[in-house]
Amino acid sequence: MPIFEPSQWRAWLERIAGAEGVLDRLADPGDPQARAEAHRLLFAILATGYQTAFSDPDHPDFAPSVSSILNTVGVNPDFIYGAARIDGGGVYRLSGTRGDGVFVFLDLVAGGLGPMEDLGPSVGMIDLDACTLGPDGSFDILLGGERPEGHAGDWFPLDPRAVTIGLRHAYYDWGAGRDLRIAIERVDRRVGGGPVPAAEITHRLDRLSAFVERYATFALGYGQRQRAQGFVNRLEYDDWAGRGGVAGQHYYQGIFRLEPGEAMIIDTAVPDPVRYWNVQLNDPLWNTIDWINHQSSLNAVQARLDSDGRFRAVIALDDPGVPNWLDPAGRREGSLMLRWTGASSGPEPTLRIVPASELRSHLPDDTPLVTPDERDEVIRHRRRGAQWRRRW
Repeated sequence: MPIFEPSQWRAWLERIAGAEGVLDRLADPGDPQARAEAHRLLFAILATGYQTAFSDPDHPDFAPSVSSILNTVGVNPDFIYGAARIDGGGVYRLSGTRGDGVFVFLDLVAGGLGPMEDLGPSVGMIDLDACTLGPDGSFDILLGGERPEGHAGDWFPLDPRAVTIGLRHAYYDWGAGRDLRIAIERVDRRVGGGPVPAAEITHRLDRLSAFVERYATFALGYGQRQRAQGFVNRLEYDDWAGRGGVAGQHYYQGIFRLEPGEAMIIDTAVPDPVRYWNVQLNDPLWNTIDWINHQSSLNAVQARLDSDGRFRAVIALDDPGVPNWLDPAGRREGSLMLRWTGASSGPEPTLRIVPASELRSHLPDDTPLVTPDERDEVIRHRRRGAQWRRRW
């Protein structure tokens, strides 16, 4: 006898199929290429949602919510992400070794990007560098309950609204150094238990089937809103508070749009000090443009600052032979985002469209020339580093 009635299965499929209506949010809903890529996005959302739909607050694990494979909603190429579902009334232990890299943030959120919860505000942030670390970077953190006597590690209270811990491990030099090792366990209940009850499975699949349309609306609404508000070839500031961003981080974002023969120059001061910064390109669906096979992102280690201390990058369809080329992988339109984390200031970048044939005259005289062979080696180095590091 089947566990589910056939009508229930059809209802889930019909709900998923209804997500196709979101494609009306495309810049050109009639473009076959755009529709094909949007259909691919819907399947990616279903796969992304399943990663966390069956996460258990009693047996948590950091699921790979987004990655180079499940590439949605502007994944930062420098980050390794994870998401663990928790119970705000529980007690949890986090243990492992920090590894290398720029930082490890644990964001306690009253919501999340998964199918089992809606977006919600951050209700706490743990920076591993502010915790007690052993000589090897080891840590032992308790969350929730009362601080136990004799506990040598750190203890943090847990807001009862918290339902997700979002993990971000930032790297500058991909593939270099040690990866983060982290485990999470609930300690106020015994390990074990029986199978997930049928009613709970049904509930979670209900949420997952509805998630495709909800998440796609969020993803496609990003570019739709920016186009409607005129942020084309100009930037807006956003802190992304309560919508999946890092608290206290400066974000600048907008749409880039190039006509044939044009290039765009991004020009900005760099805060001093600044803990982390990067710039990246996304496609019109808010998927990060393939950063493994294209230089579609740059960070403080990958980028070259000019002799005046400023950062200048160029978006162009063809390689202009400059170090800070941001490759849109054949796309004349997409979005760009810059992030400043732990910055002394939030300088606002400027965007300027110039004829691609005259690009050099708009850059400092000492801008180096990057040959095709040199560019090829840069991309190969990116490919190796992206694969060497832990990706999920």
